[in-house]
Amino acid sequence: MVPPPTLPTASTQAAQYAAQFLNQALSQRGPSALPYSEDVKWLIRNHLVSLVETFPSLHPKSALFTHNDGRSATLLQADGTFPILFSGVVYNIPAVIWLPEPYPRSPPLVYLNPTRDMVIKPNHPHVDRSGLVHVPYLRSWIFPSSNLVDLVRSLSHLFGLDPPLFTRQTPSPSQAQTQSPNPIVRPVVSQPVTSSTASPSSSYGGRIFPPPPQPTPPPTVAAEDPAEVFRRNAIGKLVGMVHEDMAAMRRAREAEMDGLCSVQADLKRREEELSRGLREMTEEKETLEQQLQMILMDTDVIEGWVRENEMKRRREVDIDDVFVPAEDLSRQMVECTAADLAAEDTIYALDKAVQDGAIPFEAYLKSVRVLSREQFFHRALSARVRAAQVQAQVSSMAARAPQYG
Repeated sequence: MVPPPTLPTASTQAAQYAAQFLNQALSQRGPSALPYSEDVKWLIRNHLVSLVETFPSLHPKSALFTHNDGRSATLLQADGTFPILFSGVVYNIPAVIWLPEPYPRSPPLVYLNPTRDMVIKPNHPHVDRSGLVHVPYLRSWIFPSSNLVDLVRSLSHLFGLDPPLFTRQTPSPSQAQTQSPNPIVRPVVSQPVTSSTASPSSSYGGRIFPPPPQPTPPPTVAAEDPAEVFRRNAIGKLVGMVHEDMAAMRRAREAEMDGLCSVQADLKRREEELSRGLREMTEEKETLEQQLQMILMDTDVIEGWVRENEMKRRREVDIDDVFVPAEDLSRQMVECTAADLAAEDTIYALDKAVQDGAIPFEAYLKSVRVLSREQFFHRALSARVRAAQVQAQVSSMAARAPQYG
């Protein structure tokens, strides 16, 4: 058996309507866009939807708001009533909650919206003559923890202790002579209205919520009990002190959070520096490993060359075959220089032999004469070969030089 579908409640329907309206209003671009920051539009939507879910008699809308300096702007507002409990009876206070441009970083503006037969209580501690509301919650507004739901709950509690609106008394002709100078007033049950003279422009356009049932008003009394008045004032004072203490605690926590955020930013910066250093060290390690691989490859090549030359060294190697001239002139220069030095060494050896008496003097002179002649020819040939090499080098340099025409 399938259970019957659950019917939506009034708060659910109001929240759905508010969500649809806010999605359309906050998504507009161009000249018709609302003057709120893009990064907080989602938070404004959540605040208003939560407010409508908690207080269905308040519904969001957009209207033209005129600032004290004459500027006008289209802003969001929550228009309707919110309940208060006074002397055991529930009453509804008409109000308009405006969301200014810097909301939610700045508190909203709350105006009472009395009807023609209502009057604002003179010298009320939280409401001035124009209907503007001043409560501790607005003075201690802290972003992002403060919200509209807690604001309306605070208003409901404070106004339940001291209602700001009363019914205007119209005495009959028979009672005019006995009427006291200050007429006796009583709190009134309000209904949604379409116009107001004590607040900026506000009207219940669009979807209208049904008015709440009107309870029986409390009996009129001749005078208020001083003890009751003292009790209400004491409770209001205590509530104000509690709000101020909470605001001080919030400011202290905000300062502590700011310090922690700065420490977190410093730690994040250090983490980035460490990551960058680790990355550079990793890259350097990879470069060193590549260089090590190249060195190992070169070492293998050198070791192979050494092994091959070890095998060659063990065999008989002619010293004349070790160095080979690169060209004919160089080879001829080497031969002439070798013959010149060989003749020089031979003459030196003959000198030693003559001194020692190993050979006769006549043989020494004959040998020296022959060797000197050969040495002269070798040195002359070496000079010609050197001149030929210089000429060849100059010709090569001239051929490589750029041609300028």
